[in-house]
Amino acid sequence: MAYTKILHRIRTEKTNYRKRKAMLMGKRDFISVNVTNENTQVQILKPIISGDKVLVSAHSRFLIKIGWKGSRKSISASYLTGYLAGKRAVSKGTKNAILYTGTKKYTQRMAAALKGVIDAGLDVPADSETFPSESRINGEHLKIKNDISSFKTQIDSEGKTT
Repeated sequence: MAYTKILHRIRTEKTNYRKRKAMLMGKRDFISVNVTNENTQVQILKPIISGDKVLVSAHSRFLIKIGWKGSRKSISASYLTGYLAGKRAVSKGTKNAILYTGTKKYTQRMAAALKGVIDAGLDVPADSETFPSESRINGEHLKIKNDISSFKTQIDSEGKTT
């Protein structure tokens, strides 16, 4: 009986090669959202033969610099991190992208980050029914409340200065 060796990245569930191949065949930029135990990171990448090139990256630690109080992995923080990444991408000339989840499940935090990217002006194919409600994006369910609209204006002004 023959033994077939399974690739290491499949065994450790780091790469779904079917999804990746379908994404690469489209030849479009893609959005990667990573929600960790403390932070949210949104990257917009360009697939290249030698490896993926990061065009724009945004991390929720930036929110602390502009006065964010509370969790940096909440739905509101994910939305603002996606909004920041989208604004940076639009200023660099990126017009459209797709969401690439890889082996991760599509969660509400990921959907909030995607809505932030779309609200920033990037054209991303997504169903609006999957996004969290406006009350959750505005953080009305959180103990520590932040004014999302004031943070959006600060992000907009940050984009104009860079």
